[in-house]
Amino acid sequence: MPAKSLFRVFGAVALTLGALVTVPVATAQAADLPACQHFYTGPIPVRPITGGHGPGPLVDPVDVSGRLPAPTGVSGGLGADGKVTFTFARVPGAVAYRAFRNGQALQWISDWGQASFLVTDASPCQNANYQLYAMTAEDNSPGSLGQISTAYRVNGSNQLAPYAMAKGTTLNYKVTSYNDVAQTALGYNAGPGFCAVDARNIPWGTRFFVPGYGHCYAADIGSWIKDDIVDVWLPGSQANDWGVQGLTLTVE
Repeated sequence: MPAKSLFRVFGAVALTLGALVTVPVATAQAADLPACQHFYTGPIPVRPITGGHGPGPLVDPVDVSGRLPAPTGVSGGLGADGKVTFTFARVPGAVAYRAFRNGQALQWISDWGQASFLVTDASPCQNANYQLYAMTAEDNSPGSLGQISTAYRVNGSNQLAPYAMAKGTTLNYKVTSYNDVAQTALGYNAGPGFCAVDARNIPWGTRFFVPGYGHCYAADIGSWIKDDIVDVWLPGSQANDWGVQGLTLTVE
């Protein structure tokens, strides 16, 4: 009667008498992730280019230098479990942090003095833009919000790497305008120089020049702001006067 085989499993390696067998382990790959979907699933009306005019004097760049610096030390990526996880270092003076994926809130993290913090995305999508900011208060008030970090994307090695649109990049976009007096989706108060973008394509914090308008800082999103559409902020009736314009934007 043949001797019984001895069998033990160490991780992904199975050992038997007289043989070494490697057991394949399925590993998630960034290229296999689903495409990132726009957050708004309702119908978006077709708005033809009508022309219009800007505010006159061009809008100056938005200044966020007085806010808490953005979190750094971002490290992580896509795991074999299909989740994206990453850590980042604490920001002195911060009491909490928010993480975003493509302009959508992903996680809120309180600061109790930890050296680092963990973010988990259980449903990642391909080429998602992950971003963070620190807060001086946990009430999400506009003045408490720090600078938004650069975007991080999962690369071909399944690791998160910084991503930014190259300066000088030109975009042939349809440009609309809005005048809402409220917080942007990022959390800053809306006003001159702020723009709503499809954050799958243009990460928050990107600066670009809009002919006839001036300097734009991506810090908002919108239900109808999808693909090659940008929404610039103008006060009152100036938003209507802008119309719908086809323009070439330049990343600064």
